[in-house]
Amino acid sequence: MSVSDIALSSVAADLPDEGVPDSLIGQTTDVLDTPVVIVDLDRFDANIARIVSRCREAGVAWRPHCKTHKSGAIAQRLVAAGAIGVTCAKLSEVAVMADAGVQDILLANQIAGPIKIARLMALRQRVDVAVCVDHPDNIAALGQAAAGAGVILRVLIEVDCGTRRAGVLPGDAAVALAREIGAYPHLRFVGVMTWEGHTTQIADPSEKRAAITAALTALTGTAHACRAAGFPVSIVSCGGTGTYDTSAFVDGVTEIQAGGGIFGDVRYRNTYRVSVDFALTIVATVTSRPTPRRIIADAGKKALSTDAGMPLAVGLPDGVTVTASGFSAEHAKLELGQDATLPRIGERIAFVPGYGDTTVHLHQALYGVRNGRIETVWPIRPDARLL
Repeated sequence: MSVSDIALSSVAADLPDEGVPDSLIGQTTDVLDTPVVIVDLDRFDANIARIVSRCREAGVAWRPHCKTHKSGAIAQRLVAAGAIGVTCAKLSEVAVMADAGVQDILLANQIAGPIKIARLMALRQRVDVAVCVDHPDNIAALGQAAAGAGVILRVLIEVDCGTRRAGVLPGDAAVALAREIGAYPHLRFVGVMTWEGHTTQIADPSEKRAAITAALTALTGTAHACRAAGFPVSIVSCGGTGTYDTSAFVDGVTEIQAGGGIFGDVRYRNTYRVSVDFALTIVATVTSRPTPRRIIADAGKKALSTDAGMPLAVGLPDGVTVTASGFSAEHAKLELGQDATLPRIGERIAFVPGYGDTTVHLHQALYGVRNGRIETVWPIRPDARLL
């Protein structure tokens, strides 16, 4: 492989998905400069299969959140595996998914202000995106904009079932919002959603299941109340990776949004106590060995987020333990429990992200690897990373 071929890999994000250099495919990851995001495709596929299997067992749809991967090609892969569409957190992600041909999109957030609402209406001209609301003022702004754009906009009411973030309270307050939506001919009320995030870190499994069930019973009860008031509800959406194994089986839920679990990370396994394979790693180069018990590598906070979980070093020699780790802007520092000569300067080390959702967007591309060789490359468009 030539130096020019290798250089192309560093600008993969500036190319369309179909424009990835063919010369990378089949190469080992040694041709990639570090820090670089590697997806173990066998583990990735296993994580997808696990989620799909549980959804099918529960009889609910899967609408995976794409805020982790931000890739149209990955979204297409998930739809091919059984997803009905995707969940997005922001308008730039909706644009990427629309460009990839994904038609059924839930924007699980409130879109407010004239600039964002105008962008939403432009996207609605291209794709069937549904949006969430929790206040009459936002409903009025969306209703007027949809009429002006000549589109019908699907709307879900976000319900606060205990997380205390966005959302209206369950029951009567949500029904009142459904009436508000009904006053605007260009808005179509289709359902309710929540994020039961307050339950994710409960350590005791039975207590966690009970808390999830209680939260989602409030959601499904709200759906029943809306139906009783004459407002059809076709979507009852919830369930992130930290809760889906229970959420999917709550009677009345129609779909779950678990998305980050396709990659797995330290937060999901150790904090949320979810069975996931570590499919995502950041590979770094050892740049310094100041002592036999210290490793310095070139993956700092600009390559690995530390906000929701500390990255985990993997693949160290047998018997070598990490007693402390730290990350500055461009450096990773590992303190070892015993003297070790490996890895040497110039060799590589891998980290499982503490939290994939706030790590992947720091990079230009994801490299899918099977049996040690690059099988696919997924660029992350700059607008998806930054906007």
